[in-house]
Amino acid sequence: MEPIKGETLLKVQQLRDQFDNLEKHTQWGIDFVEKYTKFVKERSEIELNYARQIRNLSKKYQPKKKEEDENKYTWCRAFHSTLNELNDYAGQHELIAENMTSLIIAELTRYAQEIKTERKAHFHDGRKAQQQVEASWKQLESCKRKFERDCKEADRAQQYFEKMDADINVTKADVEKARQQAQMRHQMASDSKNEYSSYLQKFNQEQNEHYYTIIPNIFQKIQVMEEKRIERMGESLKTFAEVDRQILPIIGKCLDGITQVAESIDPKNDSSQVIESYKSGFEPPGDVEFEDYGQAMKRTVSETSLTNSRPDNKAERSSKGKSKTLWPFIKKNKLSLKLLSLNAHVRNLIEGSNPEDFSHLPPEQRRKKLQAKIDDINKDIQKEMDQRDALTKMKEVYIKNPQMGDPNSVDPRLTEIAHNIEKLQAEAQKFEGWLAEVEGRLPVKSDPPRRTSALYETQNSAPPTNNNNCAQDRESSPDGSYTEEPSSEVQTKTQPETAESGDEFDDADEEMLPTIGTCKALYPFEGVNEGTISVTEGELLYVIEEDKGDGWTRVRRNEEEEGYVPTSYVEVFLDSNAKDVFSWRTVFLSEDS
Repeated sequence: MEPIKGETLLKVQQLRDQFDNLEKHTQWGIDFVEKYTKFVKERSEIELNYARQIRNLSKKYQPKKKEEDENKYTWCRAFHSTLNELNDYAGQHELIAENMTSLIIAELTRYAQEIKTERKAHFHDGRKAQQQVEASWKQLESCKRKFERDCKEADRAQQYFEKMDADINVTKADVEKARQQAQMRHQMASDSKNEYSSYLQKFNQEQNEHYYTIIPNIFQKIQVMEEKRIERMGESLKTFAEVDRQILPIIGKCLDGITQVAESIDPKNDSSQVIESYKSGFEPPGDVEFEDYGQAMKRTVSETSLTNSRPDNKAERSSKGKSKTLWPFIKKNKLSLKLLSLNAHVRNLIEGSNPEDFSHLPPEQRRKKLQAKIDDINKDIQKEMDQRDALTKMKEVYIKNPQMGDPNSVDPRLTEIAHNIEKLQAEAQKFEGWLAEVEGRLPVKSDPPRRTSALYETQNSAPPTNNNNCAQDRESSPDGSYTEEPSSEVQTKTQPETAESGDEFDDADEEMLPTIGTCKALYPFEGVNEGTISVTEGELLYVIEEDKGDGWTRVRRNEEEEGYVPTSYVEVFLDSNAKDVFSWRTVFLSEDS
């Protein structure tokens, strides 16, 4: 073991007698690491709890299904976007907890165990060296006491010999014996002296090595260990700050998103939405006519005003008595309107649901509800037609490639889809009739363009020739709801579906399809069957038709070469505008699921 020299030796020598204090200090340093680890662990728990509370808060205020109408207002959409941003915000705090656990807590826990083991080994070596020095010191003390004892015994033996030699009464033999005893004691004292001197020299050498080599080396290792611990603490504190700093850009984006949606709020658009949502389509009442004193007042009833029908002759006027006009902004009629509205509400509760034709709503609101219902039915029809087309194509593929499946297995599903389409078409025709009736009754000046479904068109597009007021056709019922009198039946016809011209796999009869993306061949494929195309590994091709669930993708090499390749043999890259189009396979699978 090489001795330590220079400045390090001088520093270590200052602690050679502070072994116990150094041991306490290093233990305190390890305790501090564990304390800091516990601090970071509690901080990560706080972050997790905070993120959990933020998520629960966002979930609590998410719109329910019955509040879906809120999405049409910009301020509601902004609030919903804020809730979504808060979810991302909570995710960043979860990331803080995760990073603190993996980068600080786990590392410091492992390091604390390592430093404990290292510290234990260093102080074990120190105690062992200390015990060796102490044992040598005890041995030296033993040699010293023996030398001292032998010297005293030799002195006593010498004094006894001198006493015996001076006594004339003692025989010569006794004097000789005393002389030999004194010489033996002197020899023993001389041997003890030599032994003590030799061991003293050995002890001084061991002590010098202990204090200038062994202990300094052990203390130097402890010093390196302690400096590493302090350095690791600094790195952990830096990581503690970096974990927070890393998520600041994403949190900033979340806050920027909240700011952007707040700036996108459009008060004028929201107020327009309110008007569109609640306008009834009724016109204000006409001017009050001047009548002679003593005659009942009457109002000129507009064609679509919210009034009872006005009698056309005096007989009817006298039979009905005084007819009160229910215009909602006249103070004396507000109570009546409230009572009528309450009666209508009670009636709806008793019946259990609103009428299917929405006849309980004002004309404009009824028109919107009917149009929305027709749009939903048309979407369902289109969905069923897409499934039918998909199954038809699948059946044709099965016919051409029997090994892929049984063509007859899709017939029950095709029959069911055809029945569903007929049912939906009948329902759409019914709602189209109601919509045509409502649109025919709306005022001419605010009459919007006729809207028909994509599958039907109204044959009787001429307005009704009846000159009676709408108020006569539509009377206010006693419960406050509105009932439509029977009107002329609106006849509709179904637009014929476009027949397919020829086999859809026959490229000669079809126009060249546009490309919707590109693909790269992952494996070579030999197109030996009709309609397929051979490709080589790594070849780039144009995609003109996605996989429709049969495991084949239609590709094009040039204007003259195109065909089908297995989808699993290529990697497809669709254009952005093509990604939003639902393939027949997606529709078919989503319906089955």
